Amino acid sequence: MSHSAMPSFDLLHKQITAVLADPATTHGLARTLRAAAREIELHRYHRASRRAWSSGRIDAQPSKVQIGGGAHRIDGFFNIDAVPPADLLWDIREGVPLQNNSVTEIFSEHFLEHIDYPHSVKNYVREAHRVLLQGGRIITGVPDAAFALSRYPGPLDAASNEMIERWYAKRDCYGDINTQLDLVNLVLRDQDDDLKYTPHLWAYDHEKLVQLFTEAGFAGVEPWTFDPAMANPKRRWGSVYVVAMK
Repeated sequence: MSHSAMPSFDLLHKQITAVLADPATTHGLARTLRAAAREIELHRYHRASRRAWSSGRIDAQPSKVQIGGGAHRIDGFFNIDAVPPADLLWDIREGVPLQNNSVTEIFSEHFLEHIDYPHSVKNYVREAHRVLLQGGRIITGVPDAAFALSRYPGPLDAASNEMIERWYAKRDCYGDINTQLDLVNLVLRDQDDDLKYTPHLWAYDHEKLVQLFTEAGFAGVEPWTFDPAMANPKRRWGSVYVVAMK
């Protein structure tokens, strides 16, 4: 296909925007199109970076890397994310754009649950193993499915109500968390109509994280002691963190 014949993502985005603005557009179609519009935005950012680094590897060799940090920045860490602000805009589902055996530490929290399993998740973990130096480590934090499931079945209790207040008090879904199963569903597949939030696509607990990193070749996976100098204190409640060593 010639360059002139390539699909126009700008045109497609405009068409989606027009359909979304039409009051006759059904709720289901609108949800699907909003997801498509977001993927087009991610594709734009990734394509721009890929044009600059066609090999899929950047020249810089940062020692410490944060994945999907968003506005939460860690001193001394190079932040790779699909959307601004970031040191490098890159869709991690397409691989980690770093050199082999070049990184001492990778950190991410509340990122893994937002990419599809098994394809993108397992690819990301394999890529992390590739770019880490021998003896390097990857720290990963995710919502703890075991925490929510441990209270099901049963009514909402003090611990679950605290999670609701901490995580969902400012969300449109707040008034619709009426049972323990509603909270379980949010942890396992968080979704609503606010574009600020992206769905959860897979749930994790300590056992699953150990299996995931062990399968990719990591030598050891242990619980990580929460460090507020690195991790976001707002993420601590109801989360599970591990550190995997290469």
